[in-house]
Amino acid sequence: MTILFAVFLLTLLVITAVAIVQSSNLFVAVMLTSIFSLLMAANFFVLDAADVALTEAAIGAGVTTVIFLSALALTVTREKHNPSGRGIALIVVSITAMLLIYATFDKPKLGDPEAPVHQHVAPYYIENTMELMGFPNVVTAVLSSFRGYDTLGEVYVVFAACIGVLFILDAGSGKNPAYRVPRQAGLRHHLIPVTVGRLLIPFIVLFGLYVQFHGEYGTGGGFQAGAIIATAIMLYALLEGEEAALNAVPRSLQMFLVVGGATLFTLVGIVCMLMGGNFLDYSVLLAEPVLARQIGILVIEAGVGMAVCGAMLSIFHAFAARNPGADA
Repeated sequence: MTILFAVFLLTLLVITAVAIVQSSNLFVAVMLTSIFSLLMAANFFVLDAADVALTEAAIGAGVTTVIFLSALALTVTREKHNPSGRGIALIVVSITAMLLIYATFDKPKLGDPEAPVHQHVAPYYIENTMELMGFPNVVTAVLSSFRGYDTLGEVYVVFAACIGVLFILDAGSGKNPAYRVPRQAGLRHHLIPVTVGRLLIPFIVLFGLYVQFHGEYGTGGGFQAGAIIATAIMLYALLEGEEAALNAVPRSLQMFLVVGGATLFTLVGIVCMLMGGNFLDYSVLLAEPVLARQIGILVIEAGVGMAVCGAMLSIFHAFAARNPGADA
């Protein structure tokens, strides 16, 4: 039954992808892209990758759609056709698709315990997570401890992406004529969206906090929590207007979250070194190694959530602050 549902989702993905390519209306393409992300999130749930599914649903279907719509407000609504390179593009896509299909022939079956990925370090993670970390979530143990360096690098990638987008859009400088403090009323005059949105926002934030602080025992962590909380604040901006949202979470606080999150993660590693351990070796933080690892993971996950939430809000407000008239 699971296989049939997965095939059904895959068929919908292909149909949606073809519709996106064929659509010349950019608004329709953005909406179809959001649907594509929701289908991908469902696929990830089928594959038991609930952490990735949460992130895909929040970022792919939620935040990215809002940012695309903000960008669409600065340009035309219909695509300008350029048939000159379509033949080459079709050839490249066809060759790439055939190579990918050919590569799947050597893939192990889904869930195969003899797959190469399960014969390297995975058994060590599974066998030692509970003993070393004191909690059952292997994914959190891998991302936050066993491969903490990788996660720290991802946080700095988020930080660099945020800074890059802000430089490109030149947001935060009132001297730029393309920049303005938005004063739209949002959807506050539309009764049904405002009523439902105001009801949902507290629960979205509460769920984000649950995901943040329950990641050791269930699906979740800083990446997912930061995206979910940022989604709630963006929904507030859409309902009440940009000015109200910026009063609630000012740009200075957004940048503090981005910089502070990355800095907090790094400082934990430095403190570990000062206390005689290796970088991000949480076991030296307290006399009890297991409790020390739990506290260290809790702190660095908070840093991840701060950085992700701050970066997404900064990028969202940077798009919203652009004045289409000044770009004309």
